[in-house]
Order: sequence, then structure tokens, then C-alpha cells
Amino acid sequence: MSDELKIVAQYDRERNVVYVGRKEIVVGGPLPQLDSNEKLVRYTSSLCPYCFRILPATVIERNDSLYIKRICPNHGEVEEVYFSNSEIFKRFEKYYFEGQGPGHIYTATSAPCPLNCGLCSMHKTHTALLNIDVTNRCDLSCWYCFYFAERAGYVYEPSLDDIKNMIDGLKKQTNIVLSVQLTGGEPTLREDLIDIVRLLRNLGVKHIQLNTHGIKFAKLYIENRDKAVTYTKSLREAGVNTVYLSFDGVTPKTNPKNHWEVPYTLEAFREGGMTSVVFVPTVIRGVNDHELGDIINVAAHNMDIVRAVNFQPVSLVGMMRKQERSRYRVTIPDLIKAIEEQTNGEIDRYAWFPVGASVPIARFLELLSPSKRAEFTCHPACGAATYVYVERSGNGFRFIPIARFIDADGLLDYLNNRVELLSNKPKYLAKLYGLKSVFDILNKFVVWEEVPTEIRNELRSILFDIFIKRNYHALGRFHYKFLFVGMMHFMDEWNYDISRVNRCAVHYALPDGRIVPFCAFNILNDIYRDTPHKSFGILIQDYLKIYGERSLAENKYVRSKDIIDKMVKGEPYRKTYAPVLDKLKEYYDTL
Repeated sequence: MSDELKIVAQYDRERNVVYVGRKEIVVGGPLPQLDSNEKLVRYTSSLCPYCFRILPATVIERNDSLYIKRICPNHGEVEEVYFSNSEIFKRFEKYYFEGQGPGHIYTATSAPCPLNCGLCSMHKTHTALLNIDVTNRCDLSCWYCFYFAERAGYVYEPSLDDIKNMIDGLKKQTNIVLSVQLTGGEPTLREDLIDIVRLLRNLGVKHIQLNTHGIKFAKLYIENRDKAVTYTKSLREAGVNTVYLSFDGVTPKTNPKNHWEVPYTLEAFREGGMTSVVFVPTVIRGVNDHELGDIINVAAHNMDIVRAVNFQPVSLVGMMRKQERSRYRVTIPDLIKAIEEQTNGEIDRYAWFPVGASVPIARFLELLSPSKRAEFTCHPACGAATYVYVERSGNGFRFIPIARFIDADGLLDYLNNRVELLSNKPKYLAKLYGLKSVFDILNKFVVWEEVPTEIRNELRSILFDIFIKRNYHALGRFHYKFLFVGMMHFMDEWNYDISRVNRCAVHYALPDGRIVPFCAFNILNDIYRDTPHKSFGILIQDYLKIYGERSLAENKYVRSKDIIDKMVKGEPYRKTYAPVLDKLKEYYDTL
């Protein structure tokens, strides 16, 4: 793979037009003016959702919410809710850190962002997680999905050599942790998935995530338990660390995708040794936003293998009227408020921190060890997270956010100051003073009398190991004791903020060697996804000629009423959904 910079776009400065792919994108427009009831938060750039013109934009505060505004000369003013609670945003802005960039430039900076991806010299954050689409085939057709073969018009499945080239490209970045998510489409439709995982591990990828709806595991488990366990074990032994499992709700109404299958998928994981599962709900207002607390309860009930819940507010891709967007739109503060209400105030709004809050910890650990840590120098509006200790209380749970017994704000300020103080000192002195700081951390910022009794001694040991031993196992021990609850709000063309794109830490690998930010790949999809994928893929009609006229249709998953009845009556169903069985009795009187 050549190190010569790829030229993605050509910019005609006289006409203010960028030629990229087969598109002509105009640059520039008027700056939105403030109304009397608005307060300027910051200037930025955005896109016209109709013609993708690059426009100056403002993020403004009005009635305690933030909005992004821009004016297209051809399509008028476009305004969209950006962050529905200005108080939370102001608190999150404290953790706005400048990244050090990827350390390797892949493409020439020949046009305004985001038309040079990727990554170009304007990008501020290295690749913390690389998505590799291993297929765009899927056995479902969810209406809110970014991507599947029938909609795309072609089948894209990179070869093992293509995937190797992608990892070789990733390795050009400076001192990063190699972390990859296999996604799609539905990755388990690839017959050589285990070979792909094994290849990644052999290439030095340290963390491998599998993004799946899990239906294949459930089908195998119901048909032949041993086959399901063997398949799971094979993936785990090949190198899969974590499964990102789609889980949109706890009832058939909110999660028609895989509600019935999830219990059997989890059983296959238990018996096959896949002990790090993340529930991933796509949250849509009026559809499943009333079940966020229930989702967390089900995760807590299955904490022997479920390590996290990562909510994703829906991205409203495509042409939708403002009224329709308002009907479905949720932002991060909406989820924080709903979770606070649905956990009876236990996981409150003060438990949450933006993704960037992890940066002082990563940088402090780098002072103590030469090994690189992932830096999530994302925009404050990109995501939020908390850790909670789950305490059994009668037949339910009590959630205790870690911020209740660790002064997180104080700790992060302290670590940030330590990094600034020690980063210019000789390495041996920085390490010596850094080790001394660990004892300050344990003594000054942990309120030990507030730590739940059953975890108190072990927490001291875990924190000591994280900062002193600084290894993957120490972090693993922490994750096995606390439930991670997070949320990532990927953008759409309506709330698009280019200052978020050039800070993105979640990227996609392209078969031509480029690496593209998530919200460029999926929003400017005809430029960054469809054109390169199509050139490495096969047209639907050609695929059908080779594999049979019904080869795609026959792969579509259809569950019969008999299968549903069998799954509902099975012990795994009751076991998984024990915290919400009362709700499920409304659907099934046999429970």
C-alpha cells in the first residue's frame, strides 16, 4: 500500500465548488444571525441536508436547549435541536481536550472538511476503534438501519487480503492500541468469520468486537445446542473479546428485531465462554425511550456476561419533515433525564461524564508506562458515560454510580494537573512522581465510607492495579464488578456539526487504504461508503446470477408462530427477562 497522499477532492476556489466523487459541492453561505431570545454558544460549520453545501453555522442556546442553525442560499434556513439541555452541555464542555491527531496522514488537504477523508491533516483524534464492514448483507431489513445490500444495490464483502491491507493502514498511526469492530450488515453471515477474527489477532489487534443482532447464535442453540456452543467457543478462542449485541427493548413491541432470540443468544455465550457482552439499544422517541430503565435492569440481571449498555439515539438519516423529526428525535440529555426517572433517581444526571473525561486518565497512565492508551478526544456532544455498582435489593437492584463515592471532577482535575506538571520532566522522574500520585488518588478522591461494603476492599485492589500494573487484566477486573452505561449520538444531516467530525475517534476502514470518521462515512455515504464499496463489491444482479435468484431473499430471517411459542416457553426466556416478566405477561399469558 503506497504512502503517497491520496487526493480525494478538488477545490475550485474561484467558483467555491468542490469536486468529490461524482458530486459537485458548493462551499459557503450567509452566517445565521442571533434572534433576541438566543445566546451564541459557538461558531462552527455544517451541511445543507438537501444539497450538502458546506455552510457556516452557529450553535445557539434558547430556552435551556442548544440548536444548530445554518442558511443555504438555495434551501433556506435549517435549524435542528443539537443538545436538549444547556446546563449538561456546559458541564461537559470542561472536558474538551485537543487530540494529538493520528500521527499519519492518509489524504491530501485539498478541500474543506469533511471532503478530504481520510484521515487528513485536519483530523484531531487518532483511531480509537476501527470499524470494518465485513459484509453489507443482512438477514433483517430494519427501517432505521444505515446499510444493507438490497438498499445499496450491490454486495460488498472484503477478502482476507483486503482486511489485512486495512490493518496495515491502521498500523501507520503512531503508538495506538489496535482495536477493531467487525460490523456490517450482519457479520455472522460470513462463513469465514472465524478466519477473519484469527487474522486480526495474528496481525496484532488487541481488542476485537463483534457487532451482531445475535440471531445466528440463537438459531443454532435452539436447533443444536452443541453447535451453538462450539461456534461461540471458536469465535472466542480466535480472538473476539466483546460482542456488541443489538437490544432495542425488553418487549416484543419495542424490540421486534431479536426480542425472542436474545435469551438463547446469551445462553450460547454463557456456555461458550463469551463473557463480555454489550447491549446496544437504538433509542427512538415514542418507540422505546420508556424502556431505558428496564433495559438496564435486564443488563444488571445478566451481569455474569453483560458488561455494559451503550445507548444510541437514532440518527434520522434521509428526508424527513421537521415535525416528523421532532416526533422521533432524542438527544443525550433526553436519555440522561429518562434514565434518571426510570431508575428512581439512582442514576442521576450528575453521574454522567462526556467521553473526553477519560483523557486525563489515559494521559496519566502514559506517564507511568511507555505503552500507548486510547485517547477519546471527542467532541463533548458525541457521547456520555457512567459506571454503576449494582447492589441486589430484594427482588430488584440498587444502582450506585461510581461518582457517589469517587470525587470524579476532583480526580480528573488532579490527573490533568499532574500530566501538565510531569510531562516535560525526565521519564524516570515523571514515573516516580506519578507513582506517588497513585497514593494521593486512593486517599484523597475515594470516599471509602461511601463505597458499598462488599466491594470496598476489592475496589482498593482494583484501582491500585489499574494505576500500578496498568494492564488489560486490571481493567477487566473493574469491568466485571461495575456496569458501564454509555451513549453515543452519531449525527445525521440535520444536526451535522463539522467540528464533531474532525474530532471523531470511531472510524471506518476503506478497501483503498483510507480511514474515514463514522459521521462522514454514514452521512456522506455516496462519497465515502457506496462508491468505494461498490468498486470492490459486486452488483446485486451479478451476485444473484452467481449464487441464485433467491440467494439474498432466502437468507432473510423469518420466525414462525410455533418458533416464537417455543422460545417464550423456554427457560432461557424466563431467566433473561426475569426483572420484566410482569410486563411480558401482557403479551404471553403462559408466563
